[in-house]
Amino acid sequence: MLRNTDPFRDLDRLTQQMLGTTNRPAVMPMDAWREGDRFVIEFDLPGVARESIDLDVERNVLTVRAERVARNGDWEMLASERPRGVFSRQLVLGDNLDLDRIEAAYDGGVLRLVVPVAERAKPRKIEVGVGSPSERTAIDA
Repeated sequence: MLRNTDPFRDLDRLTQQMLGTTNRPAVMPMDAWREGDRFVIEFDLPGVARESIDLDVERNVLTVRAERVARNGDWEMLASERPRGVFSRQLVLGDNLDLDRIEAAYDGGVLRLVVPVAERAKPRKIEVGVGSPSERTAIDA
């Protein structure tokens, strides 16, 4: 039988789970990076059912909610170090992203979001004409 008799270790673990540390935040850990014309965000959600993941975008705030539930059945818990319950995280996304075209996939306990850069935010070439802009306007009119 597995026994853990150090109450201070349990208290320390509980404090880290609730308050988090710089190495292990209390919310779901994430990585984010840019690949060309898209941003990629990955959240670690091991043991979470895909059906319990909820993504919402309101204005430029992305909210990720997920729930890890305890197993039901005829069994006895011997150690419980993984937090259970509802997890939530909000990200404020910039105006230069196309929030209408976010793609989401969940595989192997990792939620991967791909957010494309908006067309208006992509670099573009501007044609240089001959003469001053006011002369061109007069000719066009």
